[in-house]
Amino acid sequence: MNYTESLAYLDSLGKFGIKLGMERIEGLLRELGNPEQKIKTVHVTGTNGKGSVTSMITSILLAANLKVGKFTSPHLVKYNERINLNGKDISDEDFAMAITAVKVAADSVVKKGVCEQPTQFEILTAAAFLYFYLQKVDYAVIEVGMGGLWDSTNVITPVVSVITNVALDHTDRCGKTLERIAMQKAGIIKEKVPLVTAAEGNEALGPIVSLAMFKEAPVYLYGKAFHGTEVKSSMEGQAFTLHAGDFYHSDYEIKLPGEHQIKNTSVAIVAAKLVSKQDDRINELALHVGVANTVWPGRLERIHKNPDIILDGAHNPDGAKALRNALDKYYPGKQVQFVFGMMGDKDMSGVIKTLINQDDVVYTVRADEGARAAEAADLAKLVGSNAVAETNLATAYDAAIRGAGTDGVVCVCGSLYLVGEFKKMLLADKCRMN
Repeated sequence: MNYTESLAYLDSLGKFGIKLGMERIEGLLRELGNPEQKIKTVHVTGTNGKGSVTSMITSILLAANLKVGKFTSPHLVKYNERINLNGKDISDEDFAMAITAVKVAADSVVKKGVCEQPTQFEILTAAAFLYFYLQKVDYAVIEVGMGGLWDSTNVITPVVSVITNVALDHTDRCGKTLERIAMQKAGIIKEKVPLVTAAEGNEALGPIVSLAMFKEAPVYLYGKAFHGTEVKSSMEGQAFTLHAGDFYHSDYEIKLPGEHQIKNTSVAIVAAKLVSKQDDRINELALHVGVANTVWPGRLERIHKNPDIILDGAHNPDGAKALRNALDKYYPGKQVQFVFGMMGDKDMSGVIKTLINQDDVVYTVRADEGARAAEAADLAKLVGSNAVAETNLATAYDAAIRGAGTDGVVCVCGSLYLVGEFKKMLLADKCRMN
């Protein structure tokens, strides 16, 4: 298959399998020779922050002059973003090659009756493992797609496991309580493999710590084993001090704004330090350079000044709280012009209540063209009298820019899919940023 054909193949696949479980991905990887067993990995899950932490750990390993793969989801503009080698997205040619090889294996296991047709995410996961193995990476940093226990990435025995946090999201598939969601995320814990987590509260921590003890996995808990304290913070970035016990205190600088990123960065550094116990190439300089170099598109990403235009993929109440806190911190007292779209299966009321103030102005849109996207009119009703339902993203953005003037704030948020659509719009019409 060429690149276009590989995209068409992926789009033809189902998002979820008929049967819950690991049968499809395990059968598929077995057919490919189990490439995931032949590479060293770091495994990252969590309700929020897992993409940021995955990128930070990757950046630290790259700063140590290692060859590093990174697997994340979803993509914003192109599928290629999900499979990254040494800081660069996989080429169209290599992407097509990997997907073609996995399709051949998938067709074979289905024909043999080993399993049903693998899902889109399973095909992408297998392609990432195959590509990283063929590229002979030193490490691959693997972000869980959803949950953990039944996620198709959960076929690896990593050097370190990470659970960033636990909050309510994907309740239809991961469970409707924090305890059930925590049990899903704890599913990535492996026997005697160290775990780093910033999960908090008995309901979330209970299942994680219990399973870690059962599997004799050492737990490094944020707020107990280590923590970060802010030194200075702005939309340009932050400085903070990481404290890890009585013997480690070090100052770090990062480009990522938001209080929550101090916690995420602390988690990433401790995870990388645990990897360094097995690999002395990962030194103190790599830790500092790695986190300082980290950027993560679509998460409190400022793409323009005067007016300030901010993109954020927050799509659950906890993510919305982090975004609102950042807006209040960096733009105190300012009215925000929101371009807002969400998926209909998310906690729309919870996000709106947490994120939007009465004096803000909200232009609601469909997040994308998919069936899951909430209608603009329905979102506007939930927001209230300060919302206007717009027919498309372009008109919503233009209205927000007019409302903001030269010194205001525009925030495009509610879904990573919306952020992706916004970036595509800007790529197609660069004049909108002038």
